Amino acid sequence: MRLSAADLTCRRGGRTLFSGLAFALTAGESLVVTGRNGSGKSSLLRLVAGLLRPETGQISVDGGDPELSLAEQAHYLGHQDALKPSLTVGENLRFWSAYLGPAENPPERALGQLGLDELADLPAAYLSAGQKRRLSLARLITVYRPLWLLDEPTAALDADGQAHLADLMRVHLVRGGMILAAAHGPIGLDGARELKLGAAA
Repeated sequence: MRLSAADLTCRRGGRTLFSGLAFALTAGESLVVTGRNGSGKSSLLRLVAGLLRPETGQISVDGGDPELSLAEQAHYLGHQDALKPSLTVGENLRFWSAYLGPAENPPERALGQLGLDELADLPAAYLSAGQKRRLSLARLITVYRPLWLLDEPTAALDADGQAHLADLMRVHLVRGGMILAAAHGPIGLDGARELKLGAAA
């Protein structure tokens, strides 16, 4: 599978965040997007996820499942953790498993891998910010999708949570997955290429 972008221009609120942007990502590769606040890191991930449309340019995928769109072959992890506060930890993950499915990894096992198994019956409203982030990460390993789009994935994670994330990313890449991440600093992706956006905030 190969993800490529050519001549991308992104405008938000009447401002051009970036233009003429191009990159390519193949199986087993990772790319970290860096830059100042407002340079378009999050917007680039949202373009790839199909949540925004580029002003110009094209995003394409070769290989993968020809019956699925790029968005259907990607996990998008944004700034906001997509959780329903009134549902328990387990119910939240089972919902996402059923919605995104089919599940490759049972939700209960995924919770254990992220250190949340003892909180499975706790309403998500009571989780700390770091625990909510771990629950969002559990979604990545419950249902397999080859492309991970991670926006500041280490946000709110303690050292142990960051180590869990690094392990998950390594395994995903070894399996032939791809990772496109936006970050202000290191996220544990050894050997990742860097794409720096330079627009001012």
